[in-house]
Amino acid sequence: MRRGLVAAFRELDATCDAIEALKKQKYEFTVYTPTPRHEIEHAVAAPMSPVRRYTLIGGLLGVTFGYWMAIWTSEYWPIVVGGKAIASWIPYTIIGFEAMVLVGALSTVAAMFIHSRIPKITATVGADPRFTHGDYGIYVEAAPDRLKQAEETLRAHGAVEVRGES
Repeated sequence: MRRGLVAAFRELDATCDAIEALKKQKYEFTVYTPTPRHEIEHAVAAPMSPVRRYTLIGGLLGVTFGYWMAIWTSEYWPIVVGGKAIASWIPYTIIGFEAMVLVGALSTVAAMFIHSRIPKITATVGADPRFTHGDYGIYVEAAPDRLKQAEETLRAHGAVEVRGES
């Protein structure tokens, strides 16, 4: 029993038209391109990436940890000089900033790996070597009763080849 269809396109415009038609018919699909193209990004209209939230949270945690570490160290091993405050926030800003950058960057990299599903342990369904050499591809996953309509839509919009994938 087929789970989905793989369609190959030679032209970018035909691929974008097929994406728009599939979106109107509310199909779930994956697009394969040899190079990133802004036309396809606009046609797919993907939601905003959640990676920036990880960066913000990581940066806030990092700056908090940086200040806490500097203040804790000053309180634990105090150096009393001429009646000045033992813990002063102004010199600790450098440590807070550096910890913010470090933790924010590490959380961004971790979020990119998590949300891009790297490493990919299973084989990608619908991938074809042609999609890395110049052709564009769309993998449509749908219920068996809707596959015929999806195939007609893909062929109507200029698919060179449409084959079943299970």
